[in-house]
Amino acid sequence: MSLTGWPLLILLTAAVLAAVTGTIAGWRRLGRPGPLFTIARLGAFAGTQALVIGLVLVLVNRNFGFYATWGELAGAAGEDGGRIVTSAKGSPTAVSQLIRRDPDPSFGHVPEKDGRLDTVDIRGVRSGLHARAYVYLPPQYFQPGGKERRFPVAVGLSGYPGAVRNLVDRVKVPQTALDEMNAGRVQPTVYVLLRPTIGQGRDTECMDVLSGPQTATFLAQDLPEAVRGTYPVAADRSGWGVFGLSTGGYCSLKLAMRASNVYSAAASMSGYYNAVKDVTTGDLYGGSDAVRNENDLFWRLRNLPAPPVSALVTTSEQGERNEAGTKRFLSLVKPPMQADALTLPVGGHNFETWNRVLPKVLQWMSSRLKTGKP
Repeated sequence: MSLTGWPLLILLTAAVLAAVTGTIAGWRRLGRPGPLFTIARLGAFAGTQALVIGLVLVLVNRNFGFYATWGELAGAAGEDGGRIVTSAKGSPTAVSQLIRRDPDPSFGHVPEKDGRLDTVDIRGVRSGLHARAYVYLPPQYFQPGGKERRFPVAVGLSGYPGAVRNLVDRVKVPQTALDEMNAGRVQPTVYVLLRPTIGQGRDTECMDVLSGPQTATFLAQDLPEAVRGTYPVAADRSGWGVFGLSTGGYCSLKLAMRASNVYSAAASMSGYYNAVKDVTTGDLYGGSDAVRNENDLFWRLRNLPAPPVSALVTTSEQGERNEAGTKRFLSLVKPPMQADALTLPVGGHNFETWNRVLPKVLQWMSSRLKTGKP
């Protein structure tokens, strides 16, 4: 039963109504004296409360899209965070792999007109991680000469603990990209969409955790290698960019700043800039101030040479909490790094805001990425 589907919602609603009705109808009988009736009253109350809380959590999850599947909720290896499968000789495969599954039937029916949304598994040989992702191929990929050209790549990262499906259904990256390409505002581009959480559901802030998930290695080395080995895409950094929302926005900036040999452009939609440490992350930095500083974008801009990358940051004058941080980030940027800002008058930290800025983000990204040569 789907975590976000109607059957679960209907089942929980019916269970809540039945529990409340049954408790009210039988409360006089449960009100009799004695320890067994006391336990029964407590059980009825606790059971009803648990069902109500469960229904509320399902409704909240459906609205905000935190988890799309039971596997994502549990952090199961079947969704992401699993270990790489070794060869018969017991050593890792030579290169990272991208395994294509059936195209997603929910998007487009004529590839030459709509493009195609592939569901893929990316298995990293260096990080030992694998992740479920979507790859959107533009219509030009299926048109005459498409297989002989090199397409730029934009990697899109969801928030935490946001489901990767949010990038398809809620933020609508493939549909927006198609609309912008048809309007001539965005060049044909391959979009790789995934969660920044790659490692048993833990918020790793897209870094290589000591004795933990090597998320930065996966995103900066394994993923590009796997994509290049499967699709005709740009061979160097000039054709690669990364964008994301919230945590994915912070990760995008950090990836480009730390791996400027891989990504030449990054766009952060409502992202933050400091190295987070909270209940979702645990101690990512091993108690080391130096490691934490390396993951703090403010510290990097103040103390390290500026990377040769372009950045776009978004915020709003009312509704976002990152406006002050965004201004500070922009004030610290120096050449050869370049940065632009997109500021809305009003816009909260939500899908509606990200849908409003996404067309401009994709246009900005497209103008920075170069079309690769065959």
